[in-house]
Amino acid sequence: MTPPPGVQAFFAAMNARDAARLGELLADDAVFHFPKTAPLEGATRILRFFKVLWRGYPRLEFSIRSAIEDPAAARAAVHWTNAGQTREGEPYANEGVTLLAWADGRFTWISDFFKDTERF
Repeated sequence: MTPPPGVQAFFAAMNARDAARLGELLADDAVFHFPKTAPLEGATRILRFFKVLWRGYPRLEFSIRSAIEDPAAARAAVHWTNAGQTREGEPYANEGVTLLAWADGRFTWISDFFKDTERF
């Protein structure tokens, strides 16, 4: 299934490292669950997290493999792979699923699950 436009925009902004666009896609009170961290509450804190992540991984590109959407519930599950490079120049690759919920065109809840959590 083709990911919903908002989901495509989210991953495109991640790949472009476009914090301004990500900010437009996040509700002010969004919550982000990321492995090995406490929940990140609020768009400002989530954006700060992504900026730190991008510094640690100067190259990191996500490819959407499949998506399941429940339009009535305003939720989606996205299976992705990524590949890139750490700040130390080491290759990095992973695979996971991101769950997303939205209201009024903005993401309110995001939760990441991925296979290799060793680097985090």
